[in-house]
Amino acid sequence: MINKNSPIPLYYQLEEHIKGLIENNDLSPGDALPPEREYAEKYQISRMTVRQAFTQLVNEGYLYRLQGKGTFVAERKIEQPLQGLTSFTEDMKARGLKPESNLVRFEIIPATIQIAGQLKISENKPVYEIKRIRLADGVPMALETNYLSAILINGLTEEIVNQSLYGYIEGTLNLRIESASQIIESSIASQNEAELLNIAIGAPVMHIQQNTFLNDGTPVEFVKSVYRADRYKFMIQMKR
Repeated sequence: MINKNSPIPLYYQLEEHIKGLIENNDLSPGDALPPEREYAEKYQISRMTVRQAFTQLVNEGYLYRLQGKGTFVAERKIEQPLQGLTSFTEDMKARGLKPESNLVRFEIIPATIQIAGQLKISENKPVYEIKRIRLADGVPMALETNYLSAILINGLTEEIVNQSLYGYIEGTLNLRIESASQIIESSIASQNEAELLNIAIGAPVMHIQQNTFLNDGTPVEFVKSVYRADRYKFMIQMKR
């Protein structure tokens, strides 16, 4: 498995081997990995090389460490296809997971220049600012901040927001959401993001900016989200 004559770095070879065991279900979530010393002895490599492979796998979300207990296989990441427009609630239910939201902030604010530009409204017009921690089976997955025109989307309450925002827009207001565009960037968690998502400061995250439109092209929503990179991955299908 470890080829010392290969130009591929030893730590990367070990990393790919462990990753393959996880992806092929030879290692399951919660399984403990042997100590670094055992890997070093088995493959005749340095413990520093093993530690480098482990650290990379932790950073990628395949493993996690518990102080004084060892290194374990992490829960599988939730895979989000990018070809369909669904809400977080619909997404989690489709995967058999229980969606929940912890409301951090819900208020009406005057639209800043940026928000007004994204929603195609005048500056200082009233907009809802809704900040939520999105959870699946009790685990924080994302920090989401939605901005919606309080004139177009009227009557919002905390109770409605804690249920399904899209359900209210389409079911109660009879508006049809048709499309969205997203910009996805890799980043690291700030102190505030880390505290709310229960991850380490500087842990890898994905920043997603989304603009959502009604069937007549009217912008209905501007969203800024921070997703945990250790629990979420995005999948794109392409055809030539």
